[in-house]
Amino acid sequence: MRVGAWRWWMGSTVTAAMMAAAALAQPGATTQLEFVNTLMPQPAQLTIGEGWLPVAPGFSVGFDRTHDERLETAVQRDLRRLENQTGVMIQDAAPGAAATLTISVDGPGEAVQGVDEDESCTLDITPQHALLHAATDVGAIRGLETLLQLIQADTRGFWLPAVSIQDAPRFRWRGLMIDVGRHFEPVSVIERTLDGMAEVKMNVFHWHLTDDQGFRIESKLYPRLTGMGSDGQYYTQDQAREVVAYARARGIRVVPEFDIPGHTTSWMVGYPDLASAPGPFSIERRFGVFDPVMDPTRESTWEFLDKFIGEMAEIFPDAFMHIGGDENNGVEWQHNAKIQAFAAAHDLHGTAAIQAYFNQRLLPILTKHGKKMIGWDEVLTPDLPKDVVVQSWRGFDSLAAGAKQGYSGILSAGYYLDHMDPASAHYRVDPLPANSGLTPEQASRILGGEACMWSESVSPRTIDSRIWPRTAAIAERLWSPRTVTSEDDMYRRLAVESLRLEALGLTHISQESASLRALAGTPDIDTLRPLMAVLEPVDFDTRSKWSQHHGVTTLSPLDNLVDALPPDPPSQHDFGDLMSTYLQDPIDHPEIEAALQETFRSWSADPRRMELLSTSPQLAEALPRAQQLAEMGTMGLEALSYLSSGVQPPPGWKAQKLAILDEAQKPVALTRFTILPAMRALVNEVR
Repeated sequence: MRVGAWRWWMGSTVTAAMMAAAALAQPGATTQLEFVNTLMPQPAQLTIGEGWLPVAPGFSVGFDRTHDERLETAVQRDLRRLENQTGVMIQDAAPGAAATLTISVDGPGEAVQGVDEDESCTLDITPQHALLHAATDVGAIRGLETLLQLIQADTRGFWLPAVSIQDAPRFRWRGLMIDVGRHFEPVSVIERTLDGMAEVKMNVFHWHLTDDQGFRIESKLYPRLTGMGSDGQYYTQDQAREVVAYARARGIRVVPEFDIPGHTTSWMVGYPDLASAPGPFSIERRFGVFDPVMDPTRESTWEFLDKFIGEMAEIFPDAFMHIGGDENNGVEWQHNAKIQAFAAAHDLHGTAAIQAYFNQRLLPILTKHGKKMIGWDEVLTPDLPKDVVVQSWRGFDSLAAGAKQGYSGILSAGYYLDHMDPASAHYRVDPLPANSGLTPEQASRILGGEACMWSESVSPRTIDSRIWPRTAAIAERLWSPRTVTSEDDMYRRLAVESLRLEALGLTHISQESASLRALAGTPDIDTLRPLMAVLEPVDFDTRSKWSQHHGVTTLSPLDNLVDALPPDPPSQHDFGDLMSTYLQDPIDHPEIEAALQETFRSWSADPRRMELLSTSPQLAEALPRAQQLAEMGTMGLEALSYLSSGVQPPPGWKAQKLAILDEAQKPVALTRFTILPAMRALVNEVR
């Protein structure tokens, strides 16, 4: 990484110009007057030609084949984005005149988008003309996103590079799951998330609508589900249909999840007869695995589910309905004499066997209403019909075992966004690694993967920063060829993609500053930036244990420093990259040494920073972090001096500094430093 790419996050306000400069300064980027590939996801095949097509007044768009309302609306939506990006008014091609961009689509595709929808497209751009060809509307929608990402700007103005692209996704199922049961997310959040998904060519929105903490979809047949189980926070049926239509317009399927038979406390608040234990029930405010579970021995349970699923099937047209099926601890079944007698009579031994019975009773109900079952790993039991799709949170081994038994599956292990892993960690996870050991037939059953945004610790204000931009890296893993693996190049393009996502209306960049201003009680937060740039939230397990110890519930405000900080900030990769380059030969990199010195000085003790932290009740707990950062700034300057001069440090220096880093490794205010591995490498280099 070059110095210019590093400076933008060092403590100054992040701007589009700075981030664009960062992308151009990265290895692999070319000069300003040449095409810089920032496509994300990378296409299946890309050939770079000679020349460019200006995006200037007179740029026109036309169709040469079929085009329905969905395609016309998609084109108009994306052309408005192009106009906003370039300031150039785009025209419809005049009758009989040649268009600058011709969109050629064979047909609209499936009436209800399915898992096998053709999403392929080709895009050929010459200095005279651009041609986008696709078999279906969905393929054209994907190609339009590629075209928008290709826009370049320099002294010539805005232009499209001469390229030839043949593109198609590697996996058919590229999803994002959002849990709105634990914390509700308004329609506006869902729709801007769908915009982001379309930008990176994801095609399944998995909507986790029910859980112990809330029932979030209106049922007119069973009004007490939301009337008593939602705290008034739910989607009306009209709103749900609006989301389905919004998603379809962007080539995205909506798969609803109604988690049963466990995770069902919110169902039982209004309908206790569904339960396997006597009530009364109340909405669960805590997080974890709880005992309430549906009673599979009552015919009334199946009558209820039959009517409910039939009602939901009218709202959600997708072929799949997710039934959850996870984390049923079986406690209520084990302590219910009637259920145990039923199990004995039907030769059902243990919780897993009773749950298998539950799924086998549920499957014909789903089939009756035109739905295919999808569930988490726990649904994979002997005698499960082969058309059930298994979503694996356990990992590839479980996914592969299902494929070997004849089941289709999707991978979510490794894509849990709430775990606060860096984009690079997600990027390394492949639903179908080269050494999978599966036959071609078995491998064909791996449909793809889904990122998961569980919502114990997210709010409408913070959810964007938890999903984006890391999900773009997952989207690339699911779309692009297996050979696209460079993490450095991924981060180079992710910096630019992050800006494009924010331009769509997502708030993952802007929310940090807004939150810090609110926490500090002042717009003057520049002095906080050097510290905040090198902090991120702790991992899921650490925060979960802290939350349990401190009695955190669904009603607890999510307005602390940890909530303001995004996971995997640029410092996570960039500082390590810069330090790695420097340590290869400290004497030979004076420009990097100068950049590091500037950074370390920005970490030094700042009276204004300490004042802001100490006077804000919500920031005061981070005071130790500011003190540790100042110590690391001094440590860094000393280490650079020793390395550049060849002077040995005094006895005990290294042990003392490593002890400081060990202390900084411990969680404070539910935050962790992103820079510790690089600082440890620097200290260890001093002899």
